[in-house]
Amino acid sequence: DFMKQGHGMLLLYSLKNPSFPEYSFSSESGVMCLDFHSDHPYLLAVGFYDGNVAIYNLKKATSQPSYKSSAKTGKHTEPVWQVKWQKDDMDNNSNFFSVSSDGRIVSWTLVKNELVHMDVIKLSAGGNTMQGPEGLQLQMLGRGTSFDFHKKIDYLFLVGTEDGKIYKCSKSYSSQFLDVFEAHHMAVDSISWNPFHLKVFISCSSDWTIKIWDHTIKTPMFVFDLCTAVGDVAWSPYSSTVFAAVTIDGQAHVFDLNVNKLEPLCTQLVVTRKKNKTTHIQFNPVYPIIIVGDERGLITCLKLSPNLRKKPKEKKGQEVKKGPEVEIAKLEKLLSLVRGPENKE
Repeated sequence: DFMKQGHGMLLLYSLKNPSFPEYSFSSESGVMCLDFHSDHPYLLAVGFYDGNVAIYNLKKATSQPSYKSSAKTGKHTEPVWQVKWQKDDMDNNSNFFSVSSDGRIVSWTLVKNELVHMDVIKLSAGGNTMQGPEGLQLQMLGRGTSFDFHKKIDYLFLVGTEDGKIYKCSKSYSSQFLDVFEAHHMAVDSISWNPFHLKVFISCSSDWTIKIWDHTIKTPMFVFDLCTAVGDVAWSPYSSTVFAAVTIDGQAHVFDLNVNKLEPLCTQLVVTRKKNKTTHIQFNPVYPIIIVGDERGLITCLKLSPNLRKKPKEKKGQEVKKGPEVEIAKLEKLLSLVRGPENKE
């Protein structure tokens, strides 16, 4: 409950023993987000409700984070909604980014024994200024809620905000963004690039919709209305056209655009209690498993049935091609059907 902030917990589970965590850490402030380092999986970046970020090292037998920001070292002034590791920098220092409602996107680098911060971008809500006391002009901040980095173009990233806009940003320009999408009528709850197709990203919002975009075009390619606020959306790691979402009525939805461009293949109730909402969804990178998190702090692990991950049928004597090129072509074919003639190139 955001009005009654208490302690936070960080728990790490193995699917082999879902009833008890392998690691548990307690923190003074609620934990909002976390991210494992892909090359050093024992490093875990965490963002807190009080605006701090920290790094836990699972190799160390301590309950305290190895590194933590502080008011002196650039902590956010509002909750941190997302943290993401980046590739190590030129000097082989580990670094990650964080986004917060305070409108700042900050890069944190592990240098020797401290976290060094740098503001990458400050979002201002379209030049909106508010008239303050005695005629002072107060800058309104675009309140960041989620972000994602492009898989190949290192400097490019997207930021979703509370007012529904999505900003396309570059790490090199701190005061300017490259583009802005008038994406949603309410807060953007989650945003992510397609793992296969380099132009495509997906966003979901409390305005009940999921939208799929080509980042070179200002209007969405696909819009899905799920009739209630969408808490999270995730692309599947095995197909360019499959994604899953959770809505706050406790349901998980799995779509495959290649099978059905209008409806989900499956909509399943994950939590039944009236007072509970599903808030997060994530695919396992290897196995056909998704995990769903809810407001009560429960994590539900679901296995996708074979019907939800259909592979193209083999025709006699023909081998079915596999691989990233096939996935890109599959999604490109669908996009070419919905792109306007002026955007066909």
